[in-house]
Amino acid sequence: MKKSFKSISLLLVVMMFATIMAACSSNGGGEVSVGIVLPTKDEPRWVQDEQRFKDALSGTKYTTEILFSQGTSAKEKENVETLINKGIDVLIICPQDGAAAAAAVEAAAKEGIKVIAYDRLITGTDAVDYYVTFDSEAVGAAQAQYLVDNAKGPGQPLYLYAGAASDNNAFLFFSGAWKVLQPKIADGTFVIANSSEAVALQDKAELSREELGKIIGQVTTNWDPNEAKNKAQTHLTSAAADAKGDVLILAPNDGTARSIADVFGTDSAVSSFIVTGQDAEKASIQYIIDGKQSMTVFKDVRTLVTDAMGMAVAILDGKTPETTGSYDNGNKEVPAKQTDVIVVNKENVKAELVDSAYYKAEDFTGLQ
Repeated sequence: MKKSFKSISLLLVVMMFATIMAACSSNGGGEVSVGIVLPTKDEPRWVQDEQRFKDALSGTKYTTEILFSQGTSAKEKENVETLINKGIDVLIICPQDGAAAAAAVEAAAKEGIKVIAYDRLITGTDAVDYYVTFDSEAVGAAQAQYLVDNAKGPGQPLYLYAGAASDNNAFLFFSGAWKVLQPKIADGTFVIANSSEAVALQDKAELSREELGKIIGQVTTNWDPNEAKNKAQTHLTSAAADAKGDVLILAPNDGTARSIADVFGTDSAVSSFIVTGQDAEKASIQYIIDGKQSMTVFKDVRTLVTDAMGMAVAILDGKTPETTGSYDNGNKEVPAKQTDVIVVNKENVKAELVDSAYYKAEDFTGLQ
């Protein structure tokens, strides 16, 4: 009887285990089809992307899991390892640091996982299959052109700010901006007010990555609004009278633009300022409506998310994703899908962002 009882007990355990495994195997074999790693939950842009990625995959047979790196490459690598263990077939990753992310994606590639760099290029590795991006040089060029179009010169002070030196996009943005600004700097329309490195290179129309790095290292905000605020305060405190008045400000994105605008707006010696931005964040759209920020470069992340997930689904379906160009990451030319950008200011903000249903009119006050 004891032996029989043990046999029945063992049979029950086996059956229960089989039931649990069957439950785990439902919904795509208990594995995640597409793993997504985003930089941080501390910026509205990435939280919005999280929901858009979920929406983009809904209605398909594939599953996804989205993890945030919270600003550190170590957490990013841990996230990638977690997703590898969940059996992903495709990894979509927006790197915290383009170079540091190489080790993480190489681990994924060794497992046969296809890697799509999202919004920011991963550099120095062959383990990147595709890149989905906005034309980053075009973003910088659009910001710079807005400053050129609104110049009062000659001799108008120009303040330069950049993103993080760890982000390849920061180099692309600044390179695009420099090509537009440099002729106006060289002919005296603009006078660089806050970068000795830029002054030393002001006669060069094309800058090497090393030269760009020298300027960016001096005017970086690290994409941090507080760092941007502190740097702007330092620059204005040390600025001579002829570096104030009507000024132009190249700010790399909306978060830093608002911080910089707040600083310049409280200096009585600054009679007016034009400040750029990008990302079309809600807070900056309100600043534009209120006249505190001049413009933003609208990158419709709905399209970017759709492109990235479209690539992932094509890979999962055994197809070759559509691309429109390529980017050199230092090791290879990475096939890329590029998305256009749109300049938004007070005149067209309603048409581009509200009428297109990107935002709701009730999100803002004073919208015309």
